Order: sequence, then structure tokens, then C-alpha cells
Amino acid sequence: MRRTYVAQDLMWSLFFCSLALILGLIWHWPMIYQGLQGRLIYTLQQLEQQEAARRLEGVRTFNLEQAFVRHQQGQTLFLDARPYQEYQELHIEGALNLTPAQVESNQVPQFLRDVNRQQPVIVYCGNEDCHASLQVAEWLQSLGFSRVAVFLSGFRAWDQAGYPVDVSR
Repeated sequence: MRRTYVAQDLMWSLFFCSLALILGLIWHWPMIYQGLQGRLIYTLQQLEQQEAARRLEGVRTFNLEQAFVRHQQGQTLFLDARPYQEYQELHIEGALNLTPAQVESNQVPQFLRDVNRQQPVIVYCGNEDCHASLQVAEWLQSLGFSRVAVFLSGFRAWDQAGYPVDVSR
């Protein structure tokens, strides 16, 4: 009699696993199909860009020339959203480091506690495909910083333009 229960349990388990597999394939078929055609990475990149563009609607943006003018004026705080190791190697002159990992911990760094919430802040990361600067900018806005902008081209464009960089920590 015990064997019958084990066989029934096994059959029900196989039935539910098969049902889950079939429903999963149906639900995710568009992505599976894109993968089979070798287009999944492009589709995912397009979706990521659309999401970033939607999120950027709430954040002011600067191009390379605008960011450089603000830097030359000396009244804007530049925040580097790249990982600390990259920041240490080279960063925009005078920039401070604030990474998404620090933001996710939701702890305000000491240097930000002393900054006036009305001070202009420009956040940048490595290049225009990087969205770390957007994440940091949104977090700053949630803290009440009212003049936050994202430098879209990122550090790579700044460095290639020959603008001032710094290796000091």
C-alpha cells in the first residue's frame, strides 16, 4: 500500500513539474525566441536603454561641454559613481567618490552631510552606457538635493577631451 502512495506522489510531482515547465516556456517564449535567434542581448540592451531614458526624465543632464563649464566655474560638486578602484586610478579633478553600493546601504557619507542641499551637484560614471550615475543622482534627489544633474558622457569622454583629471585620493 505504501508503494502506491509513493508512485502517486511521484506522478503528481512529475505532473506539476511538467506543468510548471510548460507554463514557464509559454510565459517566457518571447525572450526564449529572441535567444534562439541570437538577438536576446540586443533586446535586453534596448530594454535597459528605454528604462534608463524613462528614469532620466526626472534628472537634469549635462553634456561634456556643459559639465566642463560648470567645473571651470568651481561652484559645482562633482561626484564619481564608479567603483572606488577606478576612482583611485583617475577621476575628474576635485571629484569625490560615491558609489551605488554606498547608496544601497542608505548611509549618507560624512562629506555629504556638510553639503548645502541647494549646491549644484553633477554625478558621472565611466561612460554613457553606465547607469551608476543615474542611481546616485536619484538617491541624492530623494535626500533633498534640488540641483542634481547627470553628466551623461562620463569620465571616458572627459579624459579623452584632455580636461583636468586627478590621481589623488
